[in-house]
Amino acid sequence: MKRINPQSPRAHTASQIISELQLYFVHSLNDLTHTLGSDKPFVAVEWFRDEGRHGGGVRYEAADERLFNRGSVNYSQVHYDDDPTKKLSSATAISTIIHPANPLVPSMHMHISWTEMRDGSGYWRVMADLNPSNPDPLDTQVFENALKEAAHAYYDEGRTQGERYFYIPALRRHRGVSHFYLESFTSGDEEADLRFASSFGKKIIDTYITIIRNAIQERRDVDDEARNQQLAYHTLYLLQVLTLDRGTTSGLLIHDQNDVGIMGSLPSHVDKRLLQSWVGKLNGVQNDLLQAIVDTLGEGEKILVDETTKAALANVVRQHYQRHPEAIALQASAETIPSTLNNHR
Repeated sequence: MKRINPQSPRAHTASQIISELQLYFVHSLNDLTHTLGSDKPFVAVEWFRDEGRHGGGVRYEAADERLFNRGSVNYSQVHYDDDPTKKLSSATAISTIIHPANPLVPSMHMHISWTEMRDGSGYWRVMADLNPSNPDPLDTQVFENALKEAAHAYYDEGRTQGERYFYIPALRRHRGVSHFYLESFTSGDEEADLRFASSFGKKIIDTYITIIRNAIQERRDVDDEARNQQLAYHTLYLLQVLTLDRGTTSGLLIHDQNDVGIMGSLPSHVDKRLLQSWVGKLNGVQNDLLQAIVDTLGEGEKILVDETTKAALANVVRQHYQRHPEAIALQASAETIPSTLNNHR
C-alpha cells in the first residue's frame, strides 16, 4: 500500500515544511531520551486514507514508558485530487502531544496545518499550549516568552484566541497554563507564512525540549500528591479533548481510518470516578456524551486507556455527533470557527 501525494505545488511545499517539523521534533526527543539512558526511540506507525488514494500519514509513538506516559507526533496529508466536488483540495498537518511520565514535568500540545481549498485559497492553523499537571511558574514563563518570540506581531491575537479555545466552561478553568491559537491565518505573503510556520514550530519544539530536559533531571522527588494531581489533570485532558475539541471531532466524523492515531493525545490512565462527577455540569446534550464516555471505560477507578479503549471512545464520540449534529455548536471555538467538516463534504 502506498500513500499518493497531492498534485498541488503548494501542498508539496507545506508537506516539506511540516514533515521537517515532525522529524525535527522526533529526533530532538530521541536525542533527549538517549542522553537519559533510554534505548527505546519513538516508533513509526503509518496509516492510509482510502488505501492511500487520498493520502494518509505517519505518527511516531513514545516507546519508553519510564519517560513517557504517552507521546505522539503525527504527520498527515489528505487530498481530493480525484474528486472536484469537494471544497477541500488538500490538508497537511503536524499534531503532537507529549505526556511525560514524571508528574512534575509538563505536557505539551502543538498543531500546525495548511489547508488548501479547491478555489485556490488557503490558510494556516497554528496552535501551541503547555499542559502541566503540577504547574511550575518558571516553566510557564519560559514557554510564554517563547510564544512571544515565535509569534511576533501575532502574539496578542493568538494568546487571546488560545485562552478562549482552551477554556472548559463546565469546570470554569483552562486546559493548560499557556495557550496560543491562530485560526484561518494568512498574512497575504505565502513565503512569509511558510517561514512563520516553520520558525514557530522549531521555536516551540526547542523550548519544550529545554523545559523537559531540565525538569526530568531536577525534579525527581515525586510524591503521591503529585501523582494524584497528574491523574486528575489527565482526566480533565480527556474531558476537554472528547467533549470540546473540534479537531478531534472533525477527524472522527470525516473518516474512521485513523481512530487510534486521532486519539493519540489521550493519556494512559484516567480517574473514572472524577469523570463521573462532572456529568450534569456540561452544556445540554453533552452530558449524554460524557456519560457514554464514562460507561465505555469499564470497571474500576483508575482506568487504563489502551488502544482498544481508544477505538471504543472514538466510536462513542462519532456516534454522538452523528445523532446530534447540532451539538458541534457546543464545542470550543476561537473567534473564527473552522469549516473543517464542510470542507470534506
